[in-house]
Amino acid sequence: MLAQRLNRTIVLVGLMGAGKSCVGKRLAACLGLPFVDADREIEAAAGGCSIPDIFAIHGEKVFRDGERRVIQRLLGNPMHVLATGGGAFMDPSTRALIKEKALSIWLKAELDQLLKRVGRRNDRPLLQNVDPRAKLSELIEVRYPVYAEADLTVESADGPPDVTVQRVLHAIEAGLDQATQP
Repeated sequence: MLAQRLNRTIVLVGLMGAGKSCVGKRLAACLGLPFVDADREIEAAAGGCSIPDIFAIHGEKVFRDGERRVIQRLLGNPMHVLATGGGAFMDPSTRALIKEKALSIWLKAELDQLLKRVGRRNDRPLLQNVDPRAKLSELIEVRYPVYAEADLTVESADGPPDVTVQRVLHAIEAGLDQATQP
Protein backbone atom coordinates (compact mmCIF):
# COMPACT_ATOMS: atom_id res chain seq x y z
CA MET A 1 0.00 0.00 0.00
CA LEU A 2 1.26 3.44 -0.98
CA ALA A 3 0.79 5.12 2.42
CA GLN A 4 3.10 2.57 4.06
CA ARG A 5 5.84 3.30 1.53
CA LEU A 6 5.81 7.02 2.24
CA ASN A 7 8.23 8.35 4.80
CA ARG A 8 7.74 12.10 4.53
CA THR A 9 5.10 14.80 4.46
CA ILE A 10 3.61 15.60 1.06
CA VAL A 11 3.62 19.32 0.29
CA LEU A 12 1.41 20.63 -2.50
CA VAL A 13 2.62 23.76 -4.27
CA GLY A 14 1.20 25.79 -7.14
CA LEU A 15 -0.72 28.92 -8.01
CA MET A 16 -3.96 29.97 -6.39
CA GLY A 17 -6.76 27.97 -7.99
CA ALA A 18 -4.56 24.98 -8.85
CA GLY A 19 -6.52 22.84 -6.37
CA LYS A 20 -4.01 22.44 -3.53
CA SER A 21 -6.58 22.48 -0.71
CA CYS A 22 -9.30 20.59 -2.54
CA VAL A 23 -6.95 17.90 -3.88
CA GLY A 24 -4.96 17.88 -0.63
CA LYS A 25 -7.99 16.96 1.51
CA ARG A 26 -8.91 14.10 -0.82
CA LEU A 27 -5.31 12.92 -1.15
CA ALA A 28 -4.89 12.86 2.63
CA ALA A 29 -8.09 10.81 2.97
CA CYS A 30 -6.85 8.31 0.36
CA LEU A 31 -3.53 7.95 2.18
CA GLY A 32 -5.01 7.89 5.69
CA LEU A 33 -2.98 10.96 6.64
CA PRO A 34 -3.99 14.23 8.30
CA PHE A 35 -4.54 17.22 6.02
CA VAL A 36 -3.20 20.66 6.94
CA ASP A 37 -3.83 23.90 5.08
CA ALA A 38 -0.91 26.28 5.70
CA ASP A 39 -3.11 29.33 5.09
CA ARG A 40 -5.53 28.25 7.86
CA GLU A 41 -2.57 27.65 10.18
CA ILE A 42 -1.18 31.11 9.39
CA GLU A 43 -4.56 32.67 10.21
CA ALA A 44 -4.68 30.76 13.49
CA ALA A 45 -1.14 31.88 14.36
CA ALA A 46 -2.21 35.47 13.62
CA GLY A 47 -4.97 35.25 16.22
CA GLY A 48 -7.68 34.58 13.66
CA CYS A 49 -6.72 37.49 11.40
CA SER A 50 -7.53 36.57 7.78
CA ILE A 51 -4.83 36.43 5.13
CA PRO A 52 -6.35 39.38 3.20
CA ASP A 53 -6.30 41.36 6.47
CA ILE A 54 -2.68 40.37 7.21
CA PHE A 55 -1.72 41.59 3.73
CA ALA A 56 -3.72 44.83 4.11
CA ILE A 57 -2.53 45.68 7.63
CA HIS A 58 1.04 44.36 7.67
CA GLY A 59 2.00 43.87 4.01
CA GLU A 60 3.24 40.90 2.03
CA LYS A 61 6.70 40.76 3.67
CA VAL A 62 5.26 40.27 7.18
CA PHE A 63 2.86 37.66 5.79
CA ARG A 64 5.72 35.76 4.06
CA ASP A 65 7.82 35.82 7.25
CA GLY A 66 4.93 34.33 9.22
CA GLU A 67 4.23 31.84 6.47
CA ARG A 68 7.85 30.64 6.55
CA ARG A 69 7.76 30.14 10.33
CA VAL A 70 4.42 28.28 10.21
CA ILE A 71 5.56 25.95 7.41
CA GLN A 72 8.80 25.26 9.28
CA ARG A 73 6.80 24.32 12.38
CA LEU A 74 4.37 22.15 10.36
CA LEU A 75 7.21 20.25 8.67
CA GLY A 76 8.36 19.20 12.14
CA ASN A 77 5.04 17.42 12.73
CA PRO A 78 4.33 13.74 11.96
CA MET A 79 3.73 12.89 8.31
CA HIS A 80 0.74 14.65 6.72
CA VAL A 81 -0.45 16.29 3.50
CA LEU A 82 0.23 20.04 3.50
CA ALA A 83 -1.33 22.55 1.11
CA THR A 84 0.77 25.72 0.90
CA GLY A 85 -0.14 29.18 -0.31
CA GLY A 86 0.82 30.06 -3.87
CA GLY A 87 3.81 32.16 -2.84
CA ALA A 88 5.27 29.89 -0.16
CA PHE A 89 7.51 27.86 -2.50
CA MET A 90 8.90 31.11 -3.95
CA ASP A 91 10.79 31.81 -0.72
CA PRO A 92 14.24 30.21 -1.08
CA SER A 93 14.53 29.16 2.57
CA THR A 94 11.00 27.69 2.61
CA ARG A 95 11.75 25.86 -0.65
CA ALA A 96 15.00 24.45 0.80
CA LEU A 97 13.19 23.32 3.94
CA ILE A 98 10.47 21.61 1.88
CA LYS A 99 13.13 19.89 -0.27
CA GLU A 100 14.89 18.64 2.86
CA LYS A 101 11.88 17.45 4.85
CA ALA A 102 9.07 16.66 2.41
CA LEU A 103 7.99 15.39 -0.98
CA SER A 104 6.90 18.43 -3.00
CA ILE A 105 4.26 18.13 -5.70
CA TRP A 106 3.48 20.97 -8.08
CA LEU A 107 -0.16 21.04 -9.13
CA LYS A 108 0.17 22.71 -12.51
CA ALA A 109 -2.85 24.33 -14.11
CA GLU A 110 -3.42 26.35 -17.27
CA LEU A 111 -4.37 30.04 -17.14
CA ASP A 112 -8.01 29.64 -18.21
CA GLN A 113 -8.55 26.92 -15.64
CA LEU A 114 -7.02 29.07 -12.88
CA LEU A 115 -9.19 32.03 -13.90
CA LYS A 116 -12.31 29.91 -13.74
CA ARG A 117 -11.43 28.62 -10.28
CA VAL A 118 -10.26 31.88 -8.67
CA GLY A 119 -13.37 33.63 -9.96
CA ARG A 120 -15.40 31.65 -7.42
CA ARG A 121 -13.80 33.52 -4.50
CA ASN A 122 -12.93 37.16 -3.94
CA ASP A 123 -10.50 36.73 -1.03
CA ARG A 124 -7.28 36.50 -3.01
CA PRO A 125 -5.01 39.37 -1.88
CA LEU A 126 -2.90 39.37 -5.04
CA LEU A 127 -6.00 39.67 -7.23
CA GLN A 128 -7.51 42.70 -5.48
CA ASN A 129 -7.97 45.74 -7.75
CA VAL A 130 -6.14 44.20 -10.71
CA ASP A 131 -7.05 42.41 -13.93
CA PRO A 132 -7.04 38.74 -12.81
CA ARG A 133 -5.96 37.42 -16.23
CA ALA A 134 -3.01 39.82 -16.44
CA LYS A 135 -1.96 39.15 -12.83
CA LEU A 136 -2.20 35.37 -13.16
CA SER A 137 -0.24 35.51 -16.44
CA GLU A 138 2.46 37.50 -14.66
CA LEU A 139 2.52 35.02 -11.76
CA ILE A 140 2.73 32.07 -14.18
CA GLU A 141 5.74 33.64 -15.88
CA VAL A 142 7.55 34.29 -12.59
CA ARG A 143 6.51 31.28 -10.54
CA TYR A 144 6.26 28.33 -12.93
CA PRO A 145 10.06 28.04 -13.38
CA VAL A 146 10.41 27.90 -9.57
CA TYR A 147 7.48 25.52 -9.07
CA ALA A 148 9.23 23.26 -11.62
CA GLU A 149 11.85 22.61 -8.91
CA ALA A 150 9.27 20.53 -7.02
CA ASP A 151 9.99 16.81 -6.76
CA LEU A 152 6.96 15.90 -8.90
CA THR A 153 4.70 17.78 -11.32
CA VAL A 154 1.08 16.79 -11.82
CA GLU A 155 -1.36 18.44 -14.21
CA SER A 156 -4.36 19.70 -12.26
CA ALA A 157 -7.26 18.30 -14.25
CA ASP A 158 -10.17 20.39 -15.43
CA GLY A 159 -12.95 18.28 -14.00
CA PRO A 160 -13.61 16.37 -10.81
CA PRO A 161 -10.84 16.80 -8.21
CA ASP A 162 -10.62 13.02 -7.87
CA VAL A 163 -9.06 12.86 -11.36
CA THR A 164 -6.18 15.02 -10.13
CA VAL A 165 -5.96 13.01 -6.90
CA GLN A 166 -5.49 9.83 -8.95
CA ARG A 167 -2.80 11.55 -11.03
CA VAL A 168 -1.00 12.57 -7.83
CA LEU A 169 -1.21 9.04 -6.41
CA HIS A 170 0.21 7.59 -9.65
CA ALA A 171 3.02 10.18 -9.69
CA ILE A 172 3.96 9.38 -6.08
CA GLU A 173 3.90 5.65 -6.81
CA ALA A 174 6.08 6.11 -9.91
CA GLY A 175 8.48 8.34 -7.96
CA LEU A 176 8.81 5.81 -5.16
CA ASP A 177 9.30 2.96 -7.66
CA GLN A 178 12.02 4.93 -9.43
CA ALA A 179 13.77 5.76 -6.15
CA THR A 180 13.94 2.08 -5.13
CA GLN A 181 15.33 0.79 -8.43
CA PRO A 182 19.09 0.02 -8.52
